[in-house]
Amino acid sequence: MLKAINNELSSKYQLEKMMDLKNGPTQIGTMVTVAAPEVTEVLAAAGFDWLFIDGEHGALGVSEVQSILISAGRDIDCLVRVAGIESVMIQQALDLGAAGIIVPQVNTAAEAARVVDSCRYPPEGSRGTGLARAHGYGSRFDEYISTANQQVSVVIQAEHFQAADNIEEIVQVPGVDCIFIGPYDLSASFNKAGQINDIEVVAAMEKIERVCQANQMPLGIFGVQPESLKKYVQRHYALVAVGVDMLFLGGAAKDCLVRVRDERESQ
Repeated sequence: MLKAINNELSSKYQLEKMMDLKNGPTQIGTMVTVAAPEVTEVLAAAGFDWLFIDGEHGALGVSEVQSILISAGRDIDCLVRVAGIESVMIQQALDLGAAGIIVPQVNTAAEAARVVDSCRYPPEGSRGTGLARAHGYGSRFDEYISTANQQVSVVIQAEHFQAADNIEEIVQVPGVDCIFIGPYDLSASFNKAGQINDIEVVAAMEKIERVCQANQMPLGIFGVQPESLKKYVQRHYALVAVGVDMLFLGGAAKDCLVRVRDERESQ
């Protein structure tokens, strides 16, 4: 009986390999910022390839992130953006069963190496061991420990002019799977917040893209409007995230209201 239960848990909480970032097609995702399981279920059912769970700017704690991961199910990859490069936050996100992590404000090769170290079990890194959802709550501990170093995806964000300055060294760090460009924070680092089409900001983004492509490093980017992301799909970016859960809700609600209000006023 115990063996049967363990086998069932092992299957239920199995962590699948993250999408092939180097050779696969562009993976289209969207951002999750609220801890409502129904929202996650709706977005997962919509057909997105992956979910960008925002633990940096969203009001999400550890338990909320776990609830989102459970709601998403096993048929969609989930990357959790942690609040910083501290190892505790990274390891907690991975222990919850995320397919990978997105780490903001990684500006140097040393910081990128620190992130990778936190994601890898010894001897490749210093990630601590425990019994959590990723391990099937213990039922698949050995399996997870033996495969996680190869399965977990490490995505770092280049969203500061210092990251652009150091991008040649950053892409050489072993274990980094993708560079995710953050246009808005990048613009803010030039004291031009929101001016993502400014010449300095565009030049920095182009440098990051050029260096990554020259080194066969997959790229990712986020945008609110689908039209703004077409060029990145055409350039074969590995990860594209479009839209935010609350913007979808607000936009659809406003659109419905305007349509009905216009009809009322036409009477």
